Amino acid sequence: MAVSTKNWAGNQRCLPKQVHEPRFTDEVAAIVRAAAAAGERVKVIGGAHSFTDTAMTDGHLLSLDAMNQVLAFDGNDVTMQAGIRLRDLNERLAQRGLALPNLGDINVQSIAGATSTATHGTGVDFPNLATNIVGLEIVTGDGTVLRADEQHEPELLRVARVGLGALGIITEVTLRCVPAFNLHAVESIELLTDVLADFGTVMRSTDHVEFYLMPGARRCQVKRNTRTDEPARPQSKVGYVRDKWIGENLAFGTVCRVGRRFPTLAPKVAKLVMSAAAERDIIDRSDKVFCSPRHVHFLEMEYGIPFDAVPDALGRIVDLTSRLPYPPMFPIEVRSSKGDDIPLSTANGRESGWIAVHQYVGVPYEAYFQGVEQIMNDYNGRPHWGKLHFQNRLTLAHRYPEWDTFQSWRGKLDPSGTFRNAYLDRVLGAL
Repeated sequence: MAVSTKNWAGNQRCLPKQVHEPRFTDEVAAIVRAAAAAGERVKVIGGAHSFTDTAMTDGHLLSLDAMNQVLAFDGNDVTMQAGIRLRDLNERLAQRGLALPNLGDINVQSIAGATSTATHGTGVDFPNLATNIVGLEIVTGDGTVLRADEQHEPELLRVARVGLGALGIITEVTLRCVPAFNLHAVESIELLTDVLADFGTVMRSTDHVEFYLMPGARRCQVKRNTRTDEPARPQSKVGYVRDKWIGENLAFGTVCRVGRRFPTLAPKVAKLVMSAAAERDIIDRSDKVFCSPRHVHFLEMEYGIPFDAVPDALGRIVDLTSRLPYPPMFPIEVRSSKGDDIPLSTANGRESGWIAVHQYVGVPYEAYFQGVEQIMNDYNGRPHWGKLHFQNRLTLAHRYPEWDTFQSWRGKLDPSGTFRNAYLDRVLGAL
């Protein structure tokens, strides 16, 4: 029976022909073979945290929630089923004295979903999560199971680490992890003009740096996370609940609802958000610092541009917000990442600065996001594959030096288009 499916933000919905919950790779392969023989489409959904329709389909939808086991530890290399959520993986790694070298600020995605869309954290010396993949298992468009690692099929490994679900269904992943480490987290409120005037120095001042600003505010919140051998000195449970649950979720959600209900108050609401940002100084396990609970639903667009272009682009975005019919109520987020060699990675071949814009659910966002995208186009911006954007294959192809390499592999692995959907047809083109 068909069951309606939606993503976390609620802006994408579909009615699949059938929903499957396989537990093993051979079950996935059998589903794909049957669908391909019938000329039907197949898509996979992980944590449903993509803001685009990348996982939506009217064909067969596979949930990998039951494929959530860690299968093997081999030194720092850890093999797992592709449906494991980052939050569960982080716990399993910590139990073995291991960690991922970098993470984004949420941990609810599946490992396959996060890597396939080139999800990243921040840090000029740290590339996106997919670069940690040293082996994978993938089910191709006719149900064939292929395995690739650094010795066997290394080119397939390189290309398939960021595949958007267009090459096949990743069922297993081997990640190269690092010994567990703590982070010294210092969060401060600083003048935005000072941060932008010395942007390169600020972002390189320690291992992981990011900052948040509300358009129109003179100050921004800067987060600096430094790797340390010092013992943990975590925030108290009371302080964590106050800051992360009450401040960043309950109270923030309340002020956003007020701004949505009374649009004339939106500018005041936006300033209230930034003025409520707290300073803190703690030491804790890496994933506990990197990741925070996010329960206030929003829509998001994020672009990667050349690192040195960020101050100029950010200034233009702030100027844009002053002319919008409905101002944003969420902070703008700025991060950085190291370049890599993955064909469809948004950081392919260049050190990147990241600018993410958000809007509360139910609040008009189109003018804001479209205006930001027009600015990003001037810097050869590449949109995060899992976040809202308005690009298509004609506007994207020239931004990726190895676009044709990826398309060649797509033609080899899914020549009949078993994994096509509306999103892939738009951003990659129909086969």
